[in-house]
Amino acid sequence: MTTLLPSAPSTPARTGPATPAAAVTRRPAVGSVHSWDLSTGVDGPGTRFVTFLSGCPLTCLYCHNPDTWRMRDGRRTTADELVAEAGKYTRFIEAAGGGATISGGEPLLQPVFTGELLHRFKHELGLHTALDTSGFLGVRATDALLRDTDLVLLDIKSWDPATYRKVTGRPLQPTLDFARRLADLDKEVHVRFVLVPGLTDDPANIEGVAAFAASLGNVSRVDVLPFHRLGEAKWQALGRPFPLDDTPCPTPEQTALARSVFTAHGLYAV
Repeated sequence: MTTLLPSAPSTPARTGPATPAAAVTRRPAVGSVHSWDLSTGVDGPGTRFVTFLSGCPLTCLYCHNPDTWRMRDGRRTTADELVAEAGKYTRFIEAAGGGATISGGEPLLQPVFTGELLHRFKHELGLHTALDTSGFLGVRATDALLRDTDLVLLDIKSWDPATYRKVTGRPLQPTLDFARRLADLDKEVHVRFVLVPGLTDDPANIEGVAAFAASLGNVSRVDVLPFHRLGEAKWQALGRPFPLDDTPCPTPEQTALARSVFTAHGLYAV
């Protein structure tokens, strides 16, 4: 995720059929981008071209990318630059059964730019598209944006509202509302749940997330992710104390037990 885009000259206005952003902005779509990377296995199926956007309304205690929180810290980048970069790897990505993922930060903090990227990755490059989001800003996702999204990677960080606010600094309800909207649209969803000892591992909390995910009918996979401290160095580099410095990582047995709760509800959990 540390590969930064090279400097590039300004891109002239696009010609031809209007894209979602062109219809709104009347000029080339520009966004704040942290970085891009080629990733396998964690950002959707297959090998993927992952764009990490800058800016996030959440302040998760275990965030491993706190350097993406502020939009102003990103590099102003055109959609043309990113599409051209992804185009270099299209044949490799297709051969590996992958696609393109928009991540962050929170992509829906920049919905026009995100919609432009999803549209062009899908229709110009022919790639499978995924949106990696907390769902907190789901109301900003237009129907057009979601039509250009093949898969939503949805973080449901807690079922208990108080725990969710403690983890993220934000309320839970917008995420649940967005999840139900995706179900109504029959949009494929992978749910992500981070297992944090002493924070999200309460059996009732896990049961609540599992029951809710199972009720939606469009969740094809659940990733139970054990808490880790790989992002601690980034917190230190930013001059911030890591909030979960004394929190242990869950054991394999604890992680397996959490996964079993999801499978008991008929969900595929890994």
